[in-house]
Amino acid sequence: MTIEEIDQVFEDPPEDEEEDEEEDEEDLEDPRDQLVEECSGHCEALKAELDTCTDRVNNKPGTEETCQQELFDFILCVDHCTGPKVLSLYK
Repeated sequence: MTIEEIDQVFEDPPEDEEEDEEEDEEDLEDPRDQLVEECSGHCEALKAELDTCTDRVNNKPGTEETCQQELFDFILCVDHCTGPKVLSLYK
């Protein structure tokens, strides 16, 4: 194999192929996204706590406070709600 042939292998694919791949990707939807939206309502209190903490931290320059625990609590709540539903979709 010549250097030119090797270079051709590593060149970017033609734009038509890239567009086809992007179109295919756009058609795919993750069913978990809809479940997360539905379950976010179930976890409204934790979301409000996270939003309050985020606003507080953003309004305090130089603070060492993070909203890590509030974020973990919200994610855990959403995952607890979506988990069984998502697993049933993949069986």
